[in-house]
Amino acid sequence: MPATPEIVADYLDARAGQGAKPASLGRYKASIAKIHQLLDLKDPTQADLVKLRLRAIRREKGTAQAQARPLRFKGPVRDVERDSPRGLNVRALLEACAGDLPGLRDRALLSVAYDTGLRASELVAISINDILEALDPEARLLAIARSKGDQEGEGATAYLSPRSVRAVAAWREAAGIDAGPLFRRVQVRRYKARAAVKGRSIDSISGRETWDLRKTLSKPAVKARVEYDIGAAALHPGSIGPIWRAIIQRAFDRGALGDLTADDLARLLKGISAHSTRVGLNQDLFVAGEDLAGIMDALRWKSPRMPLAYNRNLAAEAGAVGRLSRKLE
Repeated sequence: MPATPEIVADYLDARAGQGAKPASLGRYKASIAKIHQLLDLKDPTQADLVKLRLRAIRREKGTAQAQARPLRFKGPVRDVERDSPRGLNVRALLEACAGDLPGLRDRALLSVAYDTGLRASELVAISINDILEALDPEARLLAIARSKGDQEGEGATAYLSPRSVRAVAAWREAAGIDAGPLFRRVQVRRYKARAAVKGRSIDSISGRETWDLRKTLSKPAVKARVEYDIGAAALHPGSIGPIWRAIIQRAFDRGALGDLTADDLARLLKGISAHSTRVGLNQDLFVAGEDLAGIMDALRWKSPRMPLAYNRNLAAEAGAVGRLSRKLE
């Protein structure tokens, strides 16, 4: 320290060569700048060499970011109120969740994630005390103490539908959760059934085997059983994406996504991430006719850039050419 502009430019080049995206390179540049500012050193990232190098990388690689595949409530429909669910849709996934402890947790987790549009780190941070009464006795409000766009902890509030309230209540009752983190690990232990075993006579135990008087005792048949262990800590944010993919796979295996083929499923699963519910809610709000200001408020966006980017594909389909094509059919 301090780094020279040449070193910073070479570093950005090296990270780009390792596959870092332009958005990541921008964060690296900002971090290097911040460290120098905190140490009262000259900021090397302001040099023309660094700016031109980053601009060249962006031109070469493009700045478009891969978007998580949306998990919309009724799937890829034009009318969220009247159209029937189709394709990959949250409603079918919720209905396909089992009635055991993992299924109850997954149903509550997915329902809350869709209602609130929370990021993974915000979703797993929910505690029992964050759930508040609402004007609607069947709904609830969710206090969000801190989020990615609220680093100073001003706080925000999200809406929980009656559907989510019922799912959370069922999960809490089954898991016996009265305080602390709402969404926790569920460890499953499965024991196979065992047939009854008749005890042997002492005379049948030969001298070549280990002598054990318990061999003379009969053992009753044991039924198969499943035991669950509920963790005390919150889920890890990195577990949310895998949980979504597991829910989708189980729903497909149970026939809940009947209009999808195995090839469709494999293709769709590649794009599913923890952000999919946030993208899906964002798109459903646009399709439902909500304005940008309302969507930004509901999803706690500080800038219109990301909600508009998430709506890019829908906007193209609903645009002038899309409307004309439907009239020409």
